[in-house]
Amino acid sequence: MKKTDVLVIGGSAAGMVAALTGKTSWSEKSFILVKKQKEVMVPCGIPYIFGTLDKIGQNIMPVDNMLEKAGIESIIDEAVNIDTTNKTVDFASGETIQYQKLVLATGSTPVKPKWLLGGDKENVFVIPKDTLYLDAMKASLASLKRVVVIGAGFIGVEFSDELVKRGHEVVLVEKLPEILSLAFDVELSSKIEELLISRGVKIITGNGIKEILGDKKVEKVVLENGEEFETDAVLLSVGYKPNAELARKAGIYIDESNFIAVDEYMRTHIKDVFAVGDCAQKRDFVTRARVSTMLASTACAEARIAGMNLFNLNVVKTFSGTIAIYSTAVGDTGFGTAGITEARAKAEGIDTITAVFEGVDRHPGNLPGAHKQLVKLIAARYSGVVIGGEVIGGLSAGELTNVIGLAIQNRMSVNSLLTSQIGTHPCLTASPAGYPIIKAAEIIAGKMRCKED
Repeated sequence: MKKTDVLVIGGSAAGMVAALTGKTSWSEKSFILVKKQKEVMVPCGIPYIFGTLDKIGQNIMPVDNMLEKAGIESIIDEAVNIDTTNKTVDFASGETIQYQKLVLATGSTPVKPKWLLGGDKENVFVIPKDTLYLDAMKASLASLKRVVVIGAGFIGVEFSDELVKRGHEVVLVEKLPEILSLAFDVELSSKIEELLISRGVKIITGNGIKEILGDKKVEKVVLENGEEFETDAVLLSVGYKPNAELARKAGIYIDESNFIAVDEYMRTHIKDVFAVGDCAQKRDFVTRARVSTMLASTACAEARIAGMNLFNLNVVKTFSGTIAIYSTAVGDTGFGTAGITEARAKAEGIDTITAVFEGVDRHPGNLPGAHKQLVKLIAARYSGVVIGGEVIGGLSAGELTNVIGLAIQNRMSVNSLLTSQIGTHPCLTASPAGYPIIKAAEIIAGKMRCKED
């Protein structure tokens, strides 16, 4: 029987980072990482292999090289059983590995609703992190013209734009009233919708899918209001479910939403077993409510926490909830969001003050590459603490979103933002006299003073 100090099951972002951080923190310990496939995809890069990139091989993480350099053994296999009493894991190959510490990073699987009539027809696709599936899917789509994308979250939006680049006729269908409505308030999501339409995506909101028609292959999509579309393919982007069955069979506690329950050190209720990434339970940083956020950035943060706490608890190194920091780009327009929206705050009973400021991400604004930069900031009314923010701008919007995320994580108030010292440069940032985040904070501070008066 093979033995190791730390066994990591799962080779995507969460598993890789848990192993690498763990080895850095506990260099004297032995680590083995087990993954199902040799090649591991960059999760957030998947939509781009259907448009911007020419082949799947351009979206592969160099996991093996990184693990080898760190002194971590990598095995291709599938875990089939965990014995938490004897601390062993059985694998499909017949191999059994004994561990001191176990990290579960088993990820998630795309949802294909059981109620969807016709969901099993040929050319109905989901979006797994599976190179073989995606390679076959790309080959099939190459000969098809019309595609209906169901679900206008970030992945649905990105896929729609990428498929249009390759000449497909794309209809994006969203059941909610606006696209990206869980991430952006309507005044920003409407601008993103206009951008997608201008690039050739047809968008239908407030209407979900009911049925997929056709003999063996997809021929039509029927929406909830009875509207029908002829199409050659359907792409389902309606969410993911955590891969928690391996943990469930081992007697590890699974919550009511099918996530592996963890504490702030990413420990399960079974001693010496950790869980990170899409399979692990999440709480919102602001509201503390259970959420199903699945992001590679969140997974990596959790993985770092687990890796640092494997053999001794670093009491200041805990995961205090997901801030849900998303960003993406359509053409040269970037947009991102961090924390909770104004609409979500209202639903949670949080009284807020908000501000929107639009500036330019260069100074002067006629420099090459300059782009309008719009920031919406959301603060708790009585404390002024920043709880959310949304950005639309140039490609720098992603990093600006990260700044908002840091402000939320450190519970900064708008007054803290007003006194922040920032570095600016004409070719790189907005003007120090009109920095959008600070100007938005200034507007909120003014509203708070008016309320006091």
